[in-house]
Amino acid sequence: MIDLKQLRDNPARFALGAKAKNVSVDVERIIALDARKRTLQTEFEKLRAEQNRLAKEIGPQIGKLKGSIKGKHGAEADAIQHEIDALSAKPVALKAASQAIESEIATLDPELQQLLLQVPLPPDPDVPIGKGSEDNIEISRWAPPGYDLAKSFEANRGFKPRTHLQLIERHGLVSFERGVKLAGTRSYILTGAGMLLHNAILRYAFDTMVHTHGFTPMSVPVIVREEAMVGTGFFPAGREQAYLVDEKNRGGSHDSFLTGTGEVGLMGVHMDEILDETSLPVRYVTVSTCFRREAGAAGKDTAGLYRIHQFDKVEQVVICRADENESRAWHKKMIGFVEQLLQSLGLPYRLLQCCTGDLGVKNADMVDIECWMPGRGEAGPDGTPRGEFGETHSASRLYDFQCRRLNMRYRPGGAGAKGETVVCHSLNNTVAASPRILIPILEMYQNADGSITIPSALRPYMNGAERIG
Repeated sequence: MIDLKQLRDNPARFALGAKAKNVSVDVERIIALDARKRTLQTEFEKLRAEQNRLAKEIGPQIGKLKGSIKGKHGAEADAIQHEIDALSAKPVALKAASQAIESEIATLDPELQQLLLQVPLPPDPDVPIGKGSEDNIEISRWAPPGYDLAKSFEANRGFKPRTHLQLIERHGLVSFERGVKLAGTRSYILTGAGMLLHNAILRYAFDTMVHTHGFTPMSVPVIVREEAMVGTGFFPAGREQAYLVDEKNRGGSHDSFLTGTGEVGLMGVHMDEILDETSLPVRYVTVSTCFRREAGAAGKDTAGLYRIHQFDKVEQVVICRADENESRAWHKKMIGFVEQLLQSLGLPYRLLQCCTGDLGVKNADMVDIECWMPGRGEAGPDGTPRGEFGETHSASRLYDFQCRRLNMRYRPGGAGAKGETVVCHSLNNTVAASPRILIPILEMYQNADGSITIPSALRPYMNGAERIG
């Protein structure tokens, strides 16, 4: 959630930010509702103050009048009683007015909160303007020595590439037919060396983040309450992509949702907490199963392992102080960790600066990392794919957007410090998502005879095996 005070001070910034992200939200309505709510709250406080004043003064006054009415008759007694009744009616009237204000606030506040949840974090000024992924800008690319991305796979390796689907079938690495039989479309079963390779890349990525980069390993739930999905910014905008665990209709107290990334659990760990500033930055890494409905993606990348409903992912999260420079520095570091990982695997990749229209609601900036997949893309005249980059990672800088929703703060000065709390900043980045990452591994490490060389970095996780097939 954005800072409401900042929106009041500069509504144009948020309106323009929403427009740049192609998000429709009524900023003027928010300003109007907020102004009305604050006016009502001021009136309510005045009434409460008057109620408190009367509570102290009216009792003695009524007691005195009741004492004076004794022995009085006729018009004189009636006048005193009228005065008593008038005094007694004041608290009743104030209470009724207060209740009316509370009722109006209760009516308008849900709409205000709903609209606030829809306001996206404005993109940073240095993010390029664009409508969607087609307007993203390449920052850099890398390939291992001896592989020229300007040339075809055949020109580099001396033989035509097989697609990951052909390699999977050849070596029995995945059973799509049985996966679909069990779970429906976009399902699969990793088998044999396919499952071993899947686990190897996850373990390698996880160990690298823990033992090389000093991240704290965490296990987090993948079935979470709605508050965690809202708090991390995946709801309301991404609700259609999440799987619902419908518990209310079965007598449960609340529904739950399957998470699409370990980011949800890692960020939710410190929800509603005040952290010690000396503990920052918090660096967490997890490996978790992820679930995405892929709603609206029909007909796009439906074959193979690229776009599936269930996968496993190693995710890194950093929670740091509310400092833009510190956030920007961590963003670069987290991207660097992934670049080191991909280079150690010998996988060609490129960095893409995402434009405003491709950021999503919660990011101030995002950089995608795409690996080169020789079996992807349009086929040439001989039927051989030309090769294409495919997204494998996304690195996001969110400033205080998630932490404000999650009510995650710190108090400057560390333990024992006094003063106001500050909302933390957060960042996240994929370390490795499998089985999608298997596509470039299988296709880049294939040999002319159809066998697959196992990257040297993964061999310790596969009992020393050097090749598949």
